[in-house]
Order: sequence, then structure tokens, then C-alpha cells
Amino acid sequence: MWEDNSDVGSRTFATIIRASAGLELISPGQQLHSCALKMGVSHDVFVSCTLIDMYSKCGKIEDARFVFDEMPEKTTVGWNSIIAGYALHGYSEEALSMYYEMQDRGVKMDHFTYSIIVRVCTRLASLDHAKQAHAGLVRNGFGSDVVANTALVDFYSKWGRIEDARNVFDRMPQKNVVSWNALISGYGNHGRGAEAVELFERMVHEGMIPNHVTFLAVLSACCYSGLSDRGWEIFESMSRDYKVKPRAMHYTCMVELLGREGLLDEAFALIRDAPFKPTINMWAALLTACRVHKNFVLGKYAAEKLYGMEPEKLSNYVVLLNIYNSAGKFEEAAAVLQTLRRKGLRMLPACTWIEIKKQQHVFFTGDKSHPQTKEVYDKLDEVMLQISKHGYVPHVKYLLPDVDEREASMLLHHSEKLAISFGLINLV
Repeated sequence: MWEDNSDVGSRTFATIIRASAGLELISPGQQLHSCALKMGVSHDVFVSCTLIDMYSKCGKIEDARFVFDEMPEKTTVGWNSIIAGYALHGYSEEALSMYYEMQDRGVKMDHFTYSIIVRVCTRLASLDHAKQAHAGLVRNGFGSDVVANTALVDFYSKWGRIEDARNVFDRMPQKNVVSWNALISGYGNHGRGAEAVELFERMVHEGMIPNHVTFLAVLSACCYSGLSDRGWEIFESMSRDYKVKPRAMHYTCMVELLGREGLLDEAFALIRDAPFKPTINMWAALLTACRVHKNFVLGKYAAEKLYGMEPEKLSNYVVLLNIYNSAGKFEEAAAVLQTLRRKGLRMLPACTWIEIKKQQHVFFTGDKSHPQTKEVYDKLDEVMLQISKHGYVPHVKYLLPDVDEREASMLLHHSEKLAISFGLINLV
């Protein structure tokens, strides 16, 4: 086409660049960018937007930003493209900043803008920003948009605002399978398994065809809420009634469900008889169940399977250590500990964050860097004293053998406990 000196328009360029973006091929995309520059169409709105999309999908977010900054006319699609690019690569703060800059410049937003920002808020756990986006969505006439409302259902569900999620869901004039999945998952993740199952049944009754994500959501809900019989019924109905072949993720969920019920032999049989090679997650679910129910024989077998698949993953060794410690098998625990030391594996401090008055605060296990450290630790000591009066005893037997004093203190000064104490100081 180039050799024939054909009259290549901006739409043609945009189409070819879009194909390069879809395949995530950076080299052809860069060549097309060079051609667009030579032919004087690089600043065309359609070409610029597809270039931003191409560079974003290929992981070149700086190049995407350069193209955006060079656009003489920054359209809604251009803003959406760069915001989506930042969001795609986890630059949530930058995406949010661009959204507010777009707002300040008076650029008209569409349903896609709000959908992106709500997803960014989901990642940031920012309720205030999400509420503002929700209000803007309604105010600008997109209150019935399926994609944007589904993003809101997902946000509210993931961050414990189940009633808000249900209100958005019930007001949607149209729903797709993703909308149903988001709310079912929300109910399940917050211990409302019966409501998740009820919503699943309503979904089927209304003629919406469930997909593999639907089944993962409802099976997880059954697992977390102890609805083992109903979980089995749904699992068995997947291929029989809905022609959805169970995947490894569904088997993992069922292994966890059986494990929670203490049916470890049945869980092992499900792994053994799976129509595919058992995955890491399946063995990990069994190993965790063995720790809870103190089955060190089967736990050792599951751990050995995991060692072969993930020889450098610390958590597999730690779970087996916990199994041996709780069963009084200290020689076996010491042997696992020696393996840990030989491999140079060491536990890293956990991290928890909490948002107070629109500001996020991060705590690490044993952290003493926060300005309110003294108040936080004093509040934690007070809380621990109160709950100890009600019978709480830290599970010190789950600590690694021969840990030093700093590591032992991690049990009392876990990041979640510090964050909760900080919240109690500043919210109560």
C-alpha cells in the first residue's frame, strides 16, 4: 500500500493501528506511528486515540501519554484512552488525577469515562470518589447504562456496601450476565450465601444463561457459608443442565468446600479423579484444609505435590509447618524449617491499609513509622486486654520454631490489628 503511494486516510491508519493494538504488537505499531508522522496524519483525532490505545496495551504508557499531550484537540475518546491506559497498568492515582483534570477542563464525559473511574475506585477502595462518579453518571444521563451500572454494582459489592449494590442492581432497566455475577459474588464474599444462591436461582428463572464466572461466584458463596449440599447440586448441574464444563477454578472451590466440612478424603478423591492435571490451587486448598483439621499425613502429601510445582513459594512450607506444630510433630517441623533456611526463604511483613477522612494510611506488621504509633499501640494493647478477658488466646503454636523476638511480636502487632486500632482511634 505504501509502495503504491495509495491515498491512505486517517481512518485506514486508525484501523491498522487498532489491529496492532489488539495483537499487542509494539513493533508494527511503532512503524505505523512513524508512517503517520511522515504522512502528516499523526495528529488526527482517530489516529491519536488508536495510538494511545496501542501504546497502552503494549505496556508503553509513557509513549501513550506523549501522544495524548501532543493532541491538538483532546476529545472525550482521547481522555478515556489515556485514563484507561493508566488504569490498565495499575496507575490508579494517575488515572484518577486525569479524570479530575478532564472534569476541570469541562470535557464532556460519557458512560465509558464513568465505567473506568468506578473500576479505578474499586482498586483504590475509595468510596468518596466512587460516589462522586455515581452522582455524575446519573446527572449526565447515563443512569441506565448497563456497563457503568455494572461497574457500580461491582464496586459496592467488593467494599461491603451490599445494600447500595442491590439498589443499583434493582434499578437497572437491563442487566447482563456480568451484572448478575457481580452481585452474586458480593453476597458470597460477605457471608450471605443463601442470598447469593437465591439470586442465582432468580437469574436462571428470568432466562439469563449463567457462565463459568457465575458458577464460580455461587459455588464460592456456598463454600463460605457452609452450604455444602447446595454447592454439590450446583456443581453437578453445570455440565448436565447448563452445558458449562467445570474448570480447575470450580474444582478448587469444591475442594475448599469439602475441606471446610472436614471431608478431606472426598476432597482428595475429587482432585484425584479430575479430568485434567490437578492445579496448584487445588492442592493448596487441600493443604489448607489439612492444617485446619490436623491431617498431617494427607497434608504432607499435598505439600509435596506443591513443592514440586512451586519449590520457592514460602506459604506452602509455612502451612505444612503449622500442621506439624499443631500435631506436636516438632522433629518434622524442624526438618521443614531447615529446608526453608537452606533455600533462603523468609516471611515478609504483611501490609494493610485503611482510609480515614479521604486519606489512606498503610501499616506493616510491626510498623512503628506512623505519626500516631504510640496511640495505635496503646489502643491495640487496650483491645487485646479486653478480648483476652473474653477468652481470646493468640495461636502461638502456629509461629515458626526458633523465631526471634521480633518475629514473635508479629503475632500481636499484625498489620490488620494495627490498622483496626488506628481506625478505632480516629473513627470512634
